[in-house]
Amino acid sequence: MTEASTYSFRPGSGAGSTVGVALLGMGTVGAEVMRLLEIRADEFAARIGGRLEVRGVAVGDINKPRPGVDPELLTDDAMSLVNRDDIQLVIEVIGGIDYPRELVLAALNSGKSVVTANKALIAAHADELSAAAEASGVDLFFEAAVAAAIPLVGPLRRSLAGDQVNAVMGIVNGTTNFILDAMYSRGAGYEEMLAEATELGYAEADPTADVDGFDAASKAAILASIAFHTRVSSDDVHTEGIRSITTDDIKAAKAADSTIKLLAICERLRDEQGKESVSARVYPALVPLSHPLASVSESFNAVFVEAESAGGLMFYGNGAGGGPTASAVLGDVVAVARNIVLGGRGPGESTYAELPIADFGDIETRYHVDMEVVDRVGVLAEVANAFSEHGVSLKTVRQQGLDNGARLVVITHVAKERDLEETVNRLKSLDAVNSVRSVIRMEG
Repeated sequence: MTEASTYSFRPGSGAGSTVGVALLGMGTVGAEVMRLLEIRADEFAARIGGRLEVRGVAVGDINKPRPGVDPELLTDDAMSLVNRDDIQLVIEVIGGIDYPRELVLAALNSGKSVVTANKALIAAHADELSAAAEASGVDLFFEAAVAAAIPLVGPLRRSLAGDQVNAVMGIVNGTTNFILDAMYSRGAGYEEMLAEATELGYAEADPTADVDGFDAASKAAILASIAFHTRVSSDDVHTEGIRSITTDDIKAAKAADSTIKLLAICERLRDEQGKESVSARVYPALVPLSHPLASVSESFNAVFVEAESAGGLMFYGNGAGGGPTASAVLGDVVAVARNIVLGGRGPGESTYAELPIADFGDIETRYHVDMEVVDRVGVLAEVANAFSEHGVSLKTVRQQGLDNGARLVVITHVAKERDLEETVNRLKSLDAVNSVRSVIRMEG
């Protein structure tokens, strides 16, 4: 869409009517959603103006015991359930992209509203799904797709609709925050803490989406799209994970009075001519201990929003888990069901700004560069000259003797990504530099 969505009023079914619900998925989140729908049925009815009735639950194995769930509700044919005439609202908590996309599109195209917690689906296909919702005059809500119980989508879509958002930055993946926090507080290595995160249920058996930054990138794409009224997909997000973070990096962070966090950063940028663009990126970064993000521990999430008039806002809380995610899902369910009963629709996708995606090489930040160098006179001058050649200014330099050579840690002033990359390539070519151990950005 090139313009803001046009609003069309959708008449309600009438106060006191019942909303037929299809629940797709009965994993940790789905089971908790089902449980809460049952025990809070009267409260939800009072908030909505009509009752919610789960009329079918799609699962992968209908023979698996599911205590407290009527077996008559179970089906392994999700598409048939979605297409039933007695369903008005579909809750999708399956996960994945391709099959859920088919189900959600079918639901929207047949005039059913959808609530989903599927970040990968929304990041990859928000434009297509939003267009289908718009064409049918129904709702597509996905608060749980970003940071579980932490309300971010709603405030960006509604509370800040009269403001201009300039930046969204924070910790949006609980698994990586647990690992990095434990590495910092206990001095443990990455592999050890990944194993513990897996044992505790914070990490999946295949942790790729978390530790390689893809989960956070999907969330960054969603946040940037909403905040800047510009379509941003996960492919537009520069993404780096935490696999390469070592105990030496953690020690270096401590020496710099910082910690290391995997950050999702979304920014509205302006060049010297005032032309605006959008940057969305995910990478591990040094955060000063004085910054509020540094104190976000274990699997918690925290996000900062910078708006033109509102100033700085911080959102903090549980960003993962069955209970917190179910809370966000049900918040959307109540809002969508109220629209179905009483009439109207929530805000849809708004991409009128169509800002270009900034070249990652133009992004500016500070850097922490850790090197092993030859221990001889003149080395510092050679290294400093390599930075100077590419316009990168040094803020601090720290040298430490090693058994065979010396360790040199440089913290730069703000510099462009491409300039720093060229500097690092130049450093690697110097005879005086044995190795560039790590390059970590500094934020906050």
